[in-house]
Amino acid sequence: MKHGLAIFATDEGISPAELARFAEAKGFESLFFPEHTHIPGARTSAAPRGGELPREYSHTLDPFVALMAAAQATSELRVGTGICLIVERDPITTAKTVATLDFLSGGRFLFGVGAGWNLEEMRNHGTDPERRFALMRERVEAMKAIWTNDQASYRGEFVEFEGIWAWPKPAQKPHPPVMIAGNGPRAINRVLAYGDEWLPEPEEGLVGRMWELREAAQAAGREPVPITVYGAKVENVEVYAKAGAHRCVYWLPASDAEHTVRRVEELADALRL
Repeated sequence: MKHGLAIFATDEGISPAELARFAEAKGFESLFFPEHTHIPGARTSAAPRGGELPREYSHTLDPFVALMAAAQATSELRVGTGICLIVERDPITTAKTVATLDFLSGGRFLFGVGAGWNLEEMRNHGTDPERRFALMRERVEAMKAIWTNDQASYRGEFVEFEGIWAWPKPAQKPHPPVMIAGNGPRAINRVLAYGDEWLPEPEEGLVGRMWELREAAQAAGREPVPITVYGAKVENVEVYAKAGAHRCVYWLPASDAEHTVRRVEELADALRL
């Protein structure tokens, strides 16, 4: 089992480089940052965990810039988006950003993607919330075409380009793993259709769905699909491992550096890293 950390990297908390160095020294395999380009002042979308939306959501650093700082400060730590809101990003420029980060980090990038929950935020980017999952698929497929072809083309309902050149190519071949987030009823279908890995959050019934993914992959003639449980609790690691997860990621508090470092130490001790 690999063990990773996740935190809202903000302008008020521990620096990405400092956290990355400490996480690597304590034996963690990976570090993930989420993304919000902004938080609309007038919002009707419910917060993911109910209640008031925490302050860190509107103070997040750009994940790719922050992850590059983390990668430069370490030598082995894998760095990832958890998640990149690809429905709010241009696929050509994002393909360039991902490839650059993977190239400069020596192939250490993990590309977690999702369609998001904040409907007002995505509308500000011109995205129709009702079509966001179809848009996500096309943008992921288009980026894969750019990463794996010297001259790339893609034609879809939302994304279209013909014969473009774009370097660098990612260090990982054919490209960094695309980790499809989400626990919805169609999440497994999305993973099998255009993903390389599943990135679910803990919920009741998750273990059963992990076995469902394994059976669906086998029926589709695919190798077992890797699973990273995002936001796991230490006491459930063994259960997830038996169900086929190869990585568990634990949330850190978006707090001051001292509090964050103390939590990293607690997790490392609990996991016996």
